[in-house]
Amino acid sequence: MRAVLQRVSKAEVEIDGLVVGRISRGFVVLLGVAAGDTDQDAAFLADRTLGLRVFADAQGKMNLALDKVGGELLVISQFTLLADTSAGRRPSFTRAAPPDEARRLYEHFVSLARKSGVKVETGRFGATMQVTLTNDGPVTIILDSRER
Repeated sequence: MRAVLQRVSKAEVEIDGLVVGRISRGFVVLLGVAAGDTDQDAAFLADRTLGLRVFADAQGKMNLALDKVGGELLVISQFTLLADTSAGRRPSFTRAAPPDEARRLYEHFVSLARKSGVKVETGRFGATMQVTLTNDGPVTIILDSRER
């Protein structure tokens, strides 16, 4: 399972011109599920995302986690994070999990994040979405459950 986290001051996701998710300070999480990923991969990424200390403390150092700053999550499914671009110019997505399994693990990640008490907004799995965000820093971090 792979995630790209962007620390944001605000973000929203639209589907067909309607805003379906909106957050203020927090992370936009672009989440890709790979073939062979498990509930443990989702749990690892949720824990790492929630505990990542990249928000400024009183001295301006990146030292605080999401919950310490009242942060929120906007979680967007994104199978293209599993693109294989090693051959040719057209990406292959065979590394991505089949849709039913990917949806289940995406929803599991969201459920785990919500259980932490953090506000979690989402896009819609499999939909074409427009994500608008203001990257704060900018701070962008890539997490991969297979790189533990």
